[in-house]
Amino acid sequence: MKTRSTLNRELQTLNDKTLQMASMVNEALDKAMHALISRDVLTAREIMANDTAVNELRYDIEDLAIIVIATQQPMARDLRWIIAAIHIAVELERIGDHAADIASLAERVENEGDFDTLHKLPKMANRAGDMVQTAVTAFIQQDAEMARKIIRRDEKLDRHYRLLRQETLAAMVDDDYIRRANFLLWAGHDLERIGDRATNIAERVIFMITNEHIELTERDDS
Repeated sequence: MKTRSTLNRELQTLNDKTLQMASMVNEALDKAMHALISRDVLTAREIMANDTAVNELRYDIEDLAIIVIATQQPMARDLRWIIAAIHIAVELERIGDHAADIASLAERVENEGDFDTLHKLPKMANRAGDMVQTAVTAFIQQDAEMARKIIRRDEKLDRHYRLLRQETLAAMVDDDYIRRANFLLWAGHDLERIGDRATNIAERVIFMITNEHIELTERDDS
């Protein structure tokens, strides 16, 4: 009983750290979009500097997971939970990288002209952030059905990205706008990849609960 109690406490710590990391990357994404839209270079630099803290939390999760495996001899279901926490930490760390990439664009567009197709990015960012939060909540609550719902959100995010590409490419009617348009496409691609990583988390949650490997969506490389 004492061993199980210790294991439960350490699993709860893994949950808490995962929630903290998800909160950090979603906050970074929100601020990155603000920095890009408002061309707020100071906020952009803050986000890029704070990415180190996200990375460190990932390693904290990995270190704790290894200690739990080594000292608590978890059963199969608990072991899948621990492995899922490691996997999710990696995905969240990469989502943080995408947010930092978006933030870095604020410096590059600081002195650029207006964007013609910027309006689609906030919707994409909101959807991507919601997918990340939902996927992590599914992990915490061990809810496979919640995880499966991520696929529909990812499909919508992919559609937003395709529309962004179409509209942005169509707007490249002169050499002056091509440079700015490329920055938009880079940001859109980062947001689309965040959706993919949220889907990866959802797939890991389903495996954790059901012990079945499943790919929720076909990857679109077009």
